[in-house]
Amino acid sequence: MLKIEVKSDRKFDIMLGKILQDIGDLLIEKNIKYGDSALNPVRIFSKADPQEQIKIRIDDKISRLVRGDALKEDEDVVMDLIGYFIILQMCKKYDVKETEE
Repeated sequence: MLKIEVKSDRKFDIMLGKILQDIGDLLIEKNIKYGDSALNPVRIFSKADPQEQIKIRIDDKISRLVRGDALKEDEDVVMDLIGYFIILQMCKKYDVKETEE
């Protein structure tokens, strides 16, 4: 999995490193589990590009959170949202727009 190296002994840095490690591991685990669907979707019904599909997932997650539905499920909504925002940033930074062939 991902290896986050913290180069200081400051409490903030250590805590941040642990959280980033957890989020990185979660994203890698889910990417493997779901077959790279975030950046390389199968596109059976939706023809939206990966960035737009991630935005839809964020909207859905926030919608369930606002309605209180997400609190009933066995999931970490905050970690999922952070993960989606990281994937969105990856799409923007690396200009992921089309499905890789």
